[in-house]
Amino acid sequence: MPKPIWTSRRTWVAAWAVLCAAGLAATAGLNASPAPDPRPERSVSAECAEYVADIERQLAKAEQGGEKDVVLTFSRVQVGTEDDCGDELRDHLRGVR
Repeated sequence: MPKPIWTSRRTWVAAWAVLCAAGLAATAGLNASPAPDPRPERSVSAECAEYVADIERQLAKAEQGGEKDVVLTFSRVQVGTEDDCGDELRDHLRGVR
């Protein structure tokens, strides 16, 4: 069985120090880089904006009525609309505006 190669503590400490320095340099480089561009604003159709505003009114009315736990249900069928407002509604309720 071969004998293990013993390395000095000084070598281990030096290797650890080099790795720490490299990590700090990489972190500083990432922090100095500019942030990615924000998402461009999407235009929302008038029908979808009206639909989202109606839902906001329903939520505000329920909160004024003293209801703490409000459950809104949505139907997939919207009479008289050509747009699917699901993405706009999802973004609005998640806080992406």
